[in-house]
Amino acid sequence: MIRLGWLITAVCSLWMGLSTVATCNDLPPNVIVILADDLGWSDTSLNGQTKFHQTPNLDRLAQRGVTFTSAYSASPLCSPTRSALLTGMSPARTGITTPNCHLPQVVLNASLPTTAPPNQKSIHPTPVTRLKTEYQTLAETLKQAGYATGHFGKWHLGAEPYSPLQQGFDVDLPHHSGPGPAGSYVAPWRFSNFAPRVPEEHIEDRMVDEAIQWIEKQNGKPFYLNYWMFSVHAPFDAKAELISKHTARLDQSDEQKCPTYAAMLESMDDAIGRLLNALDRLQISDNTIIIFTSDNGGNMYNEVAGIVPTSNRPLRGGKATLFEGGTRVPCVVVWPGITAPNTKNDSLIQSEDFYPTLLQGLKLDSTNTQPMDGSSMLEALQGKTIRNRYLFQYFPHSPAVPEWLPPAISVHYQDWKLIRIFHGGENGAHRFLLFDLAKDISETQNIAADFPDVVHELDAKVEEFLANTGAVVPVANPRFDPTKYDPSLEGKAQPKVTKSPRESASLNNKPNSTALKENDPVLKGWKVRNSQATCADGILKLTDLKENSFLGFAAGKHRGVSHVRFRIKAKAGEAHVDWLPDGVGGNAQSVTYSLTENAWQDVAVELPADTTLGIVRIYFPTESESVEIDSIEITSENPSQVSSADF
Repeated sequence: MIRLGWLITAVCSLWMGLSTVATCNDLPPNVIVILADDLGWSDTSLNGQTKFHQTPNLDRLAQRGVTFTSAYSASPLCSPTRSALLTGMSPARTGITTPNCHLPQVVLNASLPTTAPPNQKSIHPTPVTRLKTEYQTLAETLKQAGYATGHFGKWHLGAEPYSPLQQGFDVDLPHHSGPGPAGSYVAPWRFSNFAPRVPEEHIEDRMVDEAIQWIEKQNGKPFYLNYWMFSVHAPFDAKAELISKHTARLDQSDEQKCPTYAAMLESMDDAIGRLLNALDRLQISDNTIIIFTSDNGGNMYNEVAGIVPTSNRPLRGGKATLFEGGTRVPCVVVWPGITAPNTKNDSLIQSEDFYPTLLQGLKLDSTNTQPMDGSSMLEALQGKTIRNRYLFQYFPHSPAVPEWLPPAISVHYQDWKLIRIFHGGENGAHRFLLFDLAKDISETQNIAADFPDVVHELDAKVEEFLANTGAVVPVANPRFDPTKYDPSLEGKAQPKVTKSPRESASLNNKPNSTALKENDPVLKGWKVRNSQATCADGILKLTDLKENSFLGFAAGKHRGVSHVRFRIKAKAGEAHVDWLPDGVGGNAQSVTYSLTENAWQDVAVELPADTTLGIVRIYFPTESESVEIDSIEITSENPSQVSSADF
């Protein structure tokens, strides 16, 4: 009895600081982080911007805690935000600034190429492709504090040895390193060693079932559940009955008019509801912290049946842009004893804040000595408003999507928002966009010229932030040629090509329905890897695709800056073209490209090589179940060299 009394006293003493959350007879609070994928600020009923999308369970969650109306992701793209949430560090510090952590090459430190195409004013950094295991993650900190840790859903921060199992998690399902669900939301899918239980099983139904079963196995032990949903990222498919349901509800006057996306949202919302039901049934809701947010803004550049998946109005831009539509995200936090039920708060918060907030709120003496770019938002959780702080989003890239910008960084302070476009002005100077979001939430009026003092003050904070994080920043491009630069293309999507493949007598005379083998002359020297290839009517078709499927070509005759052009039909999404100067994968360099719809498109990428290309590899969007290629051409200027394949 004496020993038992001593143990109870010790436990009470350890958690005395959490008396507002739990009594000393209770366990430490459980922690659940629900991260939606590509869910925009206007996509749910949380912020009052949609009637078409129905999210009653998110509303139910909001009734239990506080909804943040000015919450921001660390980046307008997913992997950078995921790294920030887990480490408390900005993508500017980690170097993970693009969602390229599924690529085969391992890059652990950002670097700056020596050259860039002449139509670019700045040289873009080469980003990191894995979350370093030397960082102490939130999972590792909570595990040290005695928590069971489980990751369920999307990861996209690196395959083994950089998977959740090496970053502090005891469990990882489905142990998938790709950028989205493998092939489809509705089975059959293509996850390795993770088969559906029933025909047409929905991956989000499966994930929440697995998460609930894992919670039940903890038997009272405090747990940290990382439920990073696959929803609502591409590929855009859903349960057939839900698509039919929302098709019948369509209002053509509403900017939200994609039934498939509405169906995807409903499956996401249902999963959240089932998780809440499980916590209630297990009687642990009153001792469970829940954080819900998204990794970036809504996708407004892919298409589903000819329309974009969602509208971010009244916000400008969306995923992959530094405008509000790309980084302002939905956010709800439920912390029993801390947050007041059914409240709203307009404090400025971002992804990097959750880690330090949990450290402070849980009174954890972490051994973590790494710098954190986020700060505790505990006062905001308690109902206070935090506006006098600076939030930064660093995105030194320029994907060709609607409302894109050249490499840039943004800073929020109170109602001001400044965007610095690196070397985007005249003679290599930076260019600035300034907005007063209280008066212009849609960012329609650049008032930088009217408030030079504000620009100067905020840009000084940007410079301080970049220096503090040690960011690898864009530099002025010495090869910039004004005659090759068209400023009118800024913010415009990559041109779409919707015409059918060429129809000519010569094309129709090509081999029909030919199954291709290694070194088949029809391939014109290209190698097919990790897929099956056939050729019919002049079209090369690849099927049975995997995450690492590609077309490879020995381009040793090509040297220096080169261009790869190809005509392709595949699912919308992001992919990349690599070149391996010495033929070794570890030294691969990469340029990304985007497909904006499932239709024929002409793609042109510039490879800023300064040596021989070695091997060129064309990868495809991982959402694609098949790919069709009409033709490929590689050209180099010095010396002049052309390699073409017209299938």
